[in-house]
Amino acid sequence: MQKFNTLKSIPAYLPIVNIDTDMIIPKQFLKTIKRTGLGKNLFFEMRYDDQGKEIRDFILNQNPFNNSKILIAGKNFGCGSSREHAPWALLDFGITCVISSSFADIFYSNCFKNGILPIVLEEEKIKELSEYANRKEEISVDLNKNKIVYGNNEIKFDVDKFKKKCLLEGLDDIALSLKKSEKIKNFEKDLKNQKPWIFND
Repeated sequence: MQKFNTLKSIPAYLPIVNIDTDMIIPKQFLKTIKRTGLGKNLFFEMRYDDQGKEIRDFILNQNPFNNSKILIAGKNFGCGSSREHAPWALLDFGITCVISSSFADIFYSNCFKNGILPIVLEEEKIKELSEYANRKEEISVDLNKNKIVYGNNEIKFDVDKFKKKCLLEGLDDIALSLKKSEKIKNFEKDLKNQKPWIFND
């Protein structure tokens, strides 16, 4: 998993509430277990028409928002099913930070496990940041200092210390387990000495 430290981008503003995981990545694209290749189908039903052509009015089909690394969205983002393909699709598209006034719990947790920083802000601050998206101006996110900088202003945001550490160090669930590999080996060694009959090898 890529480490997350600082990020600077023109944000894309998608002011739709209750965007569920099926809207983020529809069910027909869930056959793969690979984390790559899903970006082209992100928000599929909003990005493409019935002939598969891009809908120009959709924000992520417009320049410079098609290169945005920051998505500002409506409340309750990521609701619905718990599919991990949703953060995979965002990440593969290039989005590594999502800002909203609220997230679905499972989606919120899945973001951290896949290298995406979800930030919860008050609606008033969301509106301020959306103006920078509308003007196509960059904002920056500093995870070390827990702040968003836009123009001469800055917003502080809260993030769980452990989740922050995982993002800063690029640690997903597998990497966290591997960091304890020595303890696991010692435990197995001790167990084998104490109860050899439970091992078949």
